[in-house]
Amino acid sequence: MGKEKTHISIVVIGHVDSGKLTTTGHLIYKLGGIDKRVIERFEKEAAEMNKRSFKYAWVLDKLKAKRERSITIDIALWKFETTKYYCTVIDAPVHRAFIKNMISGTSQADCAVLIIESTTGGFEAGISKDGQTCEHALLAFTLGVKQMICCCNKEFFTDRERGQRALVQRLAEKLATVRNAEGTPPPKQQWEDAKDDASDKV
Repeated sequence: MGKEKTHISIVVIGHVDSGKLTTTGHLIYKLGGIDKRVIERFEKEAAEMNKRSFKYAWVLDKLKAKRERSITIDIALWKFETTKYYCTVIDAPVHRAFIKNMISGTSQADCAVLIIESTTGGFEAGISKDGQTCEHALLAFTLGVKQMICCCNKEFFTDRERGQRALVQRLAEKLATVRNAEGTPPPKQQWEDAKDDASDKV
């Protein structure tokens, strides 16, 4: 009899428009969590709405209202499995109007994936005073999430001269500054890069 797989819950967080829905939807599709025919239907619907890049984002955005408004209103759950784990993905809303839902989703998670936009302007917006990159990371840790994958996204739009390592270093320093100000120890972090739509790195 084979060893029973461990169940883990993963919350996906990050600044608005960082590409977390598309990245997460693409990952779930590649891991067999959704049928190819469903993706093809989403692709057709997205094309009709002139939003071709949304086909993977709609894996998680099941409600028609969410598609039309292009934002996540409530907590979305999706499941897939690997050789060792049964995984439940918790997609928490990032818009401040739905912050209670975001807190509810994050509090259920065992670990987090923090999606970080790498583009010029997008990265800076995320780590700014009003940005949500550091805010979500700190909130996740405060709610008991002790492991986090920091995923640098939209790399193919990035000015290569800036260098991904420089972005990672800047964010690590920013997170450390926020943690020190709040008096909280750091969560265990792992850094990855990803491409949300035309991805060979998801």
